[in-house]
Amino acid sequence: MTSEGWLTLGCIALILGLLVFTRVPADVAFLGGLTVLLLTGVLNTDQALAGLANEGMVTVGVLFVIVAGLRETGGIQWISHSLWGRPQSLFGAQARMVGVVAALSAFLNNTPLVAMLIPAVNDWAKRHRFSVSKLMIPLSYAAILGGTCTLIGTSTNLVVNGLVTDHGLAPLRMFDISWVGLPCAAIGCLYILIFSRSLLPDRKPVFTEVRDPREYTVEMLVEEDSPLVGKTIEQAGLRHLPGMYLGEIEREGQILPAVGPQERLRAKDRLVFVGIVESVVDLQKIRGLTPATDQVFKLDSPRVNRCLIEAVVSNSCRMLHQTIRDGRFRSVFNAVVIAVARNGVRIRKKIGDIVLQPGDTLMLETTPQFLEQQRNSRDFFLVSRVEGSNPLRHEKASLALGVLLAMVVAVTFGWLSMLQGAMLAAGLMLVGRCCTANQARRSVDWQVLIVIAAALALGKALETTGAASVIAEKLGRLAKGDPWIALAVIYGITVMFTELITNNSAAALVFPIALATAERLEVNSMSFIVAVMMAASASFATPIGYQTNLMVYGPGGYRFTDYFRFGIPLTLVLGATVVLLAPQVWPFHPAP
Repeated sequence: MTSEGWLTLGCIALILGLLVFTRVPADVAFLGGLTVLLLTGVLNTDQALAGLANEGMVTVGVLFVIVAGLRETGGIQWISHSLWGRPQSLFGAQARMVGVVAALSAFLNNTPLVAMLIPAVNDWAKRHRFSVSKLMIPLSYAAILGGTCTLIGTSTNLVVNGLVTDHGLAPLRMFDISWVGLPCAAIGCLYILIFSRSLLPDRKPVFTEVRDPREYTVEMLVEEDSPLVGKTIEQAGLRHLPGMYLGEIEREGQILPAVGPQERLRAKDRLVFVGIVESVVDLQKIRGLTPATDQVFKLDSPRVNRCLIEAVVSNSCRMLHQTIRDGRFRSVFNAVVIAVARNGVRIRKKIGDIVLQPGDTLMLETTPQFLEQQRNSRDFFLVSRVEGSNPLRHEKASLALGVLLAMVVAVTFGWLSMLQGAMLAAGLMLVGRCCTANQARRSVDWQVLIVIAAALALGKALETTGAASVIAEKLGRLAKGDPWIALAVIYGITVMFTELITNNSAAALVFPIALATAERLEVNSMSFIVAVMMAASASFATPIGYQTNLMVYGPGGYRFTDYFRFGIPLTLVLGATVVLLAPQVWPFHPAP
């Protein structure tokens, strides 16, 4: 091996060491390693930057825009409710999610499926008070496992099948790989359900661990055409809101205190909630509920252009000791008070009847310009925007879901490539006003894209320096003429390279080695081909081997070692399953 090959391996080892033993961010570690290889001449400028133009990396970036369109229209909530419902336990939640995702992934591309479901799982976990770290890795692993069940389940299968055809062998049919893929998927899903409780971290969202002293009183009105009309409190999902509770219902002038879960909602019910900031934001996004004050409809700007802002009343506020209604708050500030917090004390009055006092924290619905206009005002001590508080465009939800479905169909049937379909769908989201250009820009997770691009460049360095070929050749000698050992070694080589240089590159690199090994041993090559196909997809031990693992890394709050602890045993179990099953389906020495 050349000195450049050793330097490349050293850089990769250093990156992995930083990620495992320190808190250095993944993008910083990968960019640092890439910089070393660029400065030492192992990679030229074109090779170092080639990952930025990689189709897979760009596709992931565009998918963030599609997810923004789904999120801003409420499509994410619809997906989570429709697919998974309301489980009663963490095990039930994981079972529903893993089963549905694995089944969908057998016929849909993994990357858009996971990109679409990440915010849905996050919302679902928060609503049902599950730890999101118990769900994100299972989401990615279930998508990977489902993708191994059919020829179109993942791009890796198609890449290997293309190599099979290029070498003059009979191509695989749609369900040929299912003989091995389905048992592996079943075993993998069972492993997730059994061991996730003990092997995955339990990292709760901040709002469930720390009590927020600002408890807001907020009133919401059930619209006349609301989908919530006729549903019970429990069916409407209003019983176990995280960080918030339903205090009472005002119905036709009567107060219903201590509302039971079986109470049915009626049109024009006024619901009084008490809760923290994040929960008020979530409440605003429930379809069929609007702030109980009609003042929100009198603001100058369209509701989709507004946001929520917190403002603390100062002791020199011009409306001090007046009610919000008498002080004509909306007319003076072009903002509507939708909730009030006062030293953790619940205010038992309608919003308009509350008399303002110094130190009251107001939650306002207004335009973003309010922030600049009142930042130095004598009326407020502090003014800050509540992130992610833009009202949802519920009327655009059907359009956003239709665009997503059209993209999935077009890509599945091969009418468009994944990148073409994603770019067209993202464009339609913007043209159809499912999200704004600013929302689309803010939705892109640049850390994920940088790590993907840098990992692709590092993989290229392994190939160009010959380090990958040398490693594969040395490991291949371990077989010593036994086809079973050779098959296990080929599987192990492919898994190792998948974790280091991504799945498709690993499959392309190891395929000729596997074919040559089968020919040298004079055995049926199909078992070796299927082993490469399965191993190239079975990336569970690190977050960098497969795009979906990296996509859930941040949202799940994971560390590098979380993948080691949960993924390595799964990798070993599936490896043993493939090595045992493949020769049974495609014997080394088929009968004449």
